[in-house]
Amino acid sequence: MTQSARQEELQARHLLAHQEQIPVLLKEKRWAEIAALAEFAAKEVPDDLAQTDPALYRLLRHQITEYRIRGWRLLNAQKLRQLAGKE
Repeated sequence: MTQSARQEELQARHLLAHQEQIPVLLKEKRWAEIAALAEFAAKEVPDDLAQTDPALYRLLRHQITEYRIRGWRLLNAQKLRQLAGKE
């Protein structure tokens, strides 16, 4: 089942908030969900969000920083998308 871009973003934001679930998804081989997270986290938080929603901007910056510190930045979104297509 293909998800919309908005659904993938919401899912990625949920996983950023609950990073303890990432190893579970890896074990369950839920590649599409992890790929969406990797793509979302690889992008920078839009600067205009700092003006329109400063609290969300700070939250996302903090969560993405934590994601990178934990080493999840090494996840390859392109490879994960390939894996998702094979199953």
